[in-house]
Amino acid sequence: MANAPSPPGPGSLTPVQRLLGRDWRLAALFLAPTAVLVGALVLVPIARSVVTSTTERHGADNVFVGLANYAALAGDGQFRTGVVNSFVFTAYAEIFKVVLGLAAALLLHRLRRGRALVTGLLLVPWVVPTVVTAFSWRALLDPIFGSVNSLLTSSGIGPLLADLHLVDSWPAGWLSDASLAMPSVILVNVWKGVPFFTICFLAGLKAIPADQYEAATIDGASAWQRFVHVTLPGLRHVITVTVTLSSIWTFNNFDLIWLLTQGGPGDVTTPYVLVAYSKAILQLQYGAGAAVTLVMLPIIAAGVFFLVRLLRQDAVPRFEGRPGPARKALPWVLSAAFTGLLAWASPHIFWKAAVILAVILLIAAAVGRVVSSLQVRGGRRASSRVSGLGSGVALAGLLAFVLGPLYWIAVTAFKSEGQVVTREHDLWPTPWTLEQFGALFTNQPFGRWYLNTVLVSAASTLVALACAVLAGYALARLRFRGAQGFTVTVLLTYVMPGALLFIPLYQLLIGVRLTDSLWSLVLTYPTFTLPFATWLLSGYFASIPIELEEAALVDGCTRVQAFGRIVLPLAKPGLLAVALFTLTNAWNEFLFAFVFITKDEYKTLPVGMQSMIAGDVVPQGQLAAASLLVSIPVVIMYALGQRFLTEGLTAGAVKG
Repeated sequence: MANAPSPPGPGSLTPVQRLLGRDWRLAALFLAPTAVLVGALVLVPIARSVVTSTTERHGADNVFVGLANYAALAGDGQFRTGVVNSFVFTAYAEIFKVVLGLAAALLLHRLRRGRALVTGLLLVPWVVPTVVTAFSWRALLDPIFGSVNSLLTSSGIGPLLADLHLVDSWPAGWLSDASLAMPSVILVNVWKGVPFFTICFLAGLKAIPADQYEAATIDGASAWQRFVHVTLPGLRHVITVTVTLSSIWTFNNFDLIWLLTQGGPGDVTTPYVLVAYSKAILQLQYGAGAAVTLVMLPIIAAGVFFLVRLLRQDAVPRFEGRPGPARKALPWVLSAAFTGLLAWASPHIFWKAAVILAVILLIAAAVGRVVSSLQVRGGRRASSRVSGLGSGVALAGLLAFVLGPLYWIAVTAFKSEGQVVTREHDLWPTPWTLEQFGALFTNQPFGRWYLNTVLVSAASTLVALACAVLAGYALARLRFRGAQGFTVTVLLTYVMPGALLFIPLYQLLIGVRLTDSLWSLVLTYPTFTLPFATWLLSGYFASIPIELEEAALVDGCTRVQAFGRIVLPLAKPGLLAVALFTLTNAWNEFLFAFVFITKDEYKTLPVGMQSMIAGDVVPQGQLAAASLLVSIPVVIMYALGQRFLTEGLTAGAVKG
C-alpha cells in the first residue's frame, strides 16, 4: 500500500479546482447528457413560455402586451376558482393519504406472515395506469348503473348517508352533483396515492431502533404514548419529505381530474392546470394560459426548494438545546391557520371530512386503549389476540377498498355484452367469456396501441436511466460548484406541470417535423422521467458507504473504475426501482400523447382507450378488457421487483 494514491489535500488543488470544485471535470462529463436534455426540453420551453405569456394572439400574429395577461388574472374568476380548487384538492387528499398510509404502514409493520403479499396488493392502485383508474371509478360511481350506489342501497348505508345529510339526495350523483364531485375526485386520488405513502412510511418504521420502543415499554408507556413519543418523531423526516413531494404532484394533477370530470360539473373540480389548458388549447389564448402556469411557478419552486433543503440538511441539528416557547407554538399556529383557511375555502366539504377523519382517529385510539388495558389486566397473550383480530379486520377493510375497483374491472372484462348492458350477475360473470377481448382486437387497433406503448416506454426508460445514473452519481459523490443549484433545477423541472411545457414542446416538434410519430414521445418523455430518476438515484448513491469507494481508489482504481466496479453493482435495487418508476410513468402518460399524436396508428394505450369513448357511448366491456391487459404487465413487473422497489425507495426517497 506504500504506492497507493492518497486524496489530494487543499494545497494540491489547482486554481481552477479551487474555483469550480475538485471533481469539476468528471462532474461536467457525467452531468452533460442530463443538462442537455433538461435544458433543451424543459428550460428552453419554459423561457419560451415566459415570452409567450407577454403576447396576445390577434389573428395569425402574436402581439406584445407586456404584463397585461398577468394583470388580467387578478380579476379572472375562473383563475381564482382554479387556484382554490387546487388548494382544496391537494389539502384534503394529503391529509387522508397521510392518515390511511400511516395506518396501513403500522398494520403491515406488525404483520409477521404474508407481509410481502399484502404489500404487493396495496401497491396495485399506484401501479395501474391513470386511465384505468379513471375509467373504473367513473363506472363504479355512475348514479344509475354504478355498483357503488347499488351496494350502498342494498346495505342500507346509502339512505343513512342521506338522512345524516352527508349527501343531498339518494341515489347520489357522485361525479355529477356539485356538492359531491370534489369529494369523489379526492377519494379517487387518495385511493391511488395511499400505496406510495404506505411504502415510504413502512420503510421509515423499519429504520426506527427497536430499543426505543423497549425503553418506552419499560417506562410504562401505553401504545398511544409510544406512538406519539417514539413513532411520530421517528417518522417526522419521512412524513415531511413524502407529503411535500406528493403535494407537488397532487397540486399539478391534470390527467385524473380531466378523465373523471373534465373539471365539471360547472367548474367545481377545475384545478389551475386545467384553467391553463382551457385558455391555451380550447380558447387559443396561449399567452393567458402560459401566464396562469407561470404565476403558480413560485409556489411550486418554494415547495421544491424546501424539499431539497430537507433532503440535504446535515445530520447535526442546527440549533441545540430545547426549543423555546415560540418554536413549540409555531406548529400549532400554522396548523390552526391552515385549518381555518381550509374551512373558509371549502365549507361544504370541511365538516364532512372532519367527521370521517374523527371517526378514523377515534377507532384507532379506542383499539390502542383496549390493547393497553388488556396488556395490564390479561397479559400479553390476551392483548395480542385482540390486537391481531383488530389488525385483521382493518387489513381486510383496507384491501377491500384497494382491490374493489380492480375486482370490478376483472369480472367485467369476462362478461358477455348482454350481461354488461342488463347488469345481470353484476359481481360474477355467468358464464365467463372472452367476448370482450375478441371485440377489443376486432373493433379497435388495440394491438398496435400496445406495441407503440411498449416501444415508447422501453426507449424513454433506457434514455432516462442512462442519463440519471451518471447525473445521480455526480450529485451524490462528486465535489463541484453548483451541485445544490443543479439539484434544485432537476427537481423543479420534474414538477413542472404538463400544461406549461406541452405548448412550446409542440411548437418544437412541429419545427423538426416529429409530430404524429413515436419519436415525439421518446424525445419528450424524459422531461418528467429523467429529473425524478436523477433525484432518486442521487439519494440511493449517497446511501452506499463511501468507504467502499475510497478503498477501491486506494487500491489503484480511477474514479470511473470505482463507479463501474463498486457503486453500480451495489446500486442494483435503486436502478431497478428507477426503471420501474420511469417505465410506469411512460406507460401511463396521457397529456403529451394526447396533444402530439392524432393518428390512430401512433396512439399509445391511454390515449387509444380514451378515444374508444364516443360521446355517450361507453363500451364498458371492451374498456374493462383493455384495462386488464394494460395493467397486467406493470403489476407483474412490480410483483417481481417488489423487494428491490422497497429497498430503492428506502435509500433514495426516504434517506435522500
